Amino acid sequence: MKIIVPMAGMGKRMRPHTLTVPKPLIPIAGKPIVQRLVEDIAKVCGEPVDEVAFIIGRFGETVEKSLVQIAESVGAKGSIYYQDEPLGTAHAILAAKDSLSGPLVVAFADTLFKADFTLDSSAAGTIWVQRVDDPKPFGVVKLDENGEITDFVEKPEEFVSDLAIIGIYYFQDGAYLREELQFLLDNNIKDKGEFQLTNALENMKNKGTVFVPGRVTEWLDCGNKDATVYTNQRYLEYLQERGENLVAESAKVTNSVLIPPVYVGEGVIITDSVVGPHVSLGNQSNVRGSVVSNSIVQQSATVAHTTVTNSMIGNFATVASTPKDLSLGDYNTLRV
Repeated sequence: MKIIVPMAGMGKRMRPHTLTVPKPLIPIAGKPIVQRLVEDIAKVCGEPVDEVAFIIGRFGETVEKSLVQIAESVGAKGSIYYQDEPLGTAHAILAAKDSLSGPLVVAFADTLFKADFTLDSSAAGTIWVQRVDDPKPFGVVKLDENGEITDFVEKPEEFVSDLAIIGIYYFQDGAYLREELQFLLDNNIKDKGEFQLTNALENMKNKGTVFVPGRVTEWLDCGNKDATVYTNQRYLEYLQERGENLVAESAKVTNSVLIPPVYVGEGVIITDSVVGPHVSLGNQSNVRGSVVSNSIVQQSATVAHTTVTNSMIGNFATVASTPKDLSLGDYNTLRV
């Protein structure tokens, strides 16, 4: 089994946090989004993962090494491919054409999920979906009376279905997928100005491939700051339910209260503070004289003598101000 992870987007809706790192490397409960995604997919695959292929922009050697280490953490080889132009989902996946063979999962790296299932590798194709209130921003599927997918519609302007594609797909034959993606590019077949995976899926369906919907217990989006903070909240609850230890032994907590679920990384110092619920504190961060709730504080950041909620605070940032709902980028300082 292979996992293909397109993640070349610039993450503009997550700025300023994506000015220094790509969005999939922003931490959720202490681990990068993409690492959480790869680990969760590996758990449901039901068989060993041989390779994880990441499709990225020119993010630099440090990021590439981190991604290879994520693949190795699930016992797989890590491969790096580049998408230098944002020409759509089909174009992004095809950038990894040398890895498109055999059974594989394609997972776009701006979504996490909670699921209690094992992948059915006997299916020709599985498209994971979730019901949504407003399907217009998503690709959606329509089903027949047998529960099989009959239509793929990209960002419908008129209502056709509320089953949104969450960005995770299983293909029994990766080489067949590669051929269909290449066909779109060779014939300049676009939808809304881009090469879309949904067009390849439609062609495969018309040739007899049976796609079935996969359902997840919960779909967690990481598209913007508020969504990412909420995803951190739900993921902390998920880890707590699994009984995972979320507080590092090297953390120093003095005259303070932790209200779980809270993730506390290595070397964190908490003094005279209340932290939680739903807070992630990155390694070496420092909180003193403060109240922090429902927030992500990244590595080596400082929160001093303030109240912070519904916030993201970047690496090496400092907050010492009146109470705020913040989105503060790396190396920034906010004082009053």
